[in-house]
Amino acid sequence: MEKPEIDASHRQVAHRPAHIASVDTHAHVFERGLPLARQRRYAPDYDATLDAYLAQLDAHGVSHGVLVQPSFLGTDCSYMLDALRRAPERLRGVAVIERDCQVDTLLKMAQAGVAGIRLNLIGHADLPLDRWVSAQTLAHVCDLKWHVEVHAEAARLQGIVEPLLEAGVHVVVDHFGRPDPDRGVRDAGFRRLLELADTQRVWVKISAAYRNRRQLRAIDDDVHDVFHLLKEAFGVHRLMWGSDWPHTQFEAEEDFVQALALLDALLPVEEERRAVLVDTPARLYKFDVA
Repeated sequence: MEKPEIDASHRQVAHRPAHIASVDTHAHVFERGLPLARQRRYAPDYDATLDAYLAQLDAHGVSHGVLVQPSFLGTDCSYMLDALRRAPERLRGVAVIERDCQVDTLLKMAQAGVAGIRLNLIGHADLPLDRWVSAQTLAHVCDLKWHVEVHAEAARLQGIVEPLLEAGVHVVVDHFGRPDPDRGVRDAGFRRLLELADTQRVWVKISAAYRNRRQLRAIDDDVHDVFHLLKEAFGVHRLMWGSDWPHTQFEAEEDFVQALALLDALLPVEEERRAVLVDTPARLYKFDVA
């Protein structure tokens, strides 16, 4: 893959779409040399800058995007927040925060365009929710009308999502719900995720199908079956699409074109595609629809 080149400038981004054509709800920006989290599974050796990401959006007719704090940068969201401030009409963010994050910090993030927090629990021990985020912090998140984005294996989702719902927050589940690659739609945890659709307070991102595959196995073998069960349970109005740009750990195999092509294959009906690409993310991430 030709890796994005760094652009050290921090000018205000001039291009501001007049309307929402589509929203990419999952992307990351970073540069080499940023402070890394002590516990991390991966650290990239290239730059994925805001300018490079916006160029991807422009090249593919995607008007808006959501930046998600990369797990390898931990809770230091300063780089992402700076990116949000450079394109405030076009971007929103999802932050990773300390367990006892203070309300003043959350309010500053909200002013920059943050609309939720993320719990990325892949690779972490299966501990109670309170280990990751305190009840007081969740109360602040609820007051801000933010959501909590959860990235965890399907087998663990029920034990994470249900306490979040009890705390009063809405929940977004990452990457098709991360079913076990060896079990696919037979994964019991994935089946329990489908049951959580009845709460009407859970959304699922149709993103990064490649993170759910077995080694050397084609993505499309199971993704259509997984998607159709999600669509049947949640309906298109609680599904959203994300590119997962720059496809960390899969940079050599994946790109923005493939992410959009899979979406088109899964949702060939324009009205349903609009619900996933525009209507739902515009509401959840608080974009102004012109």
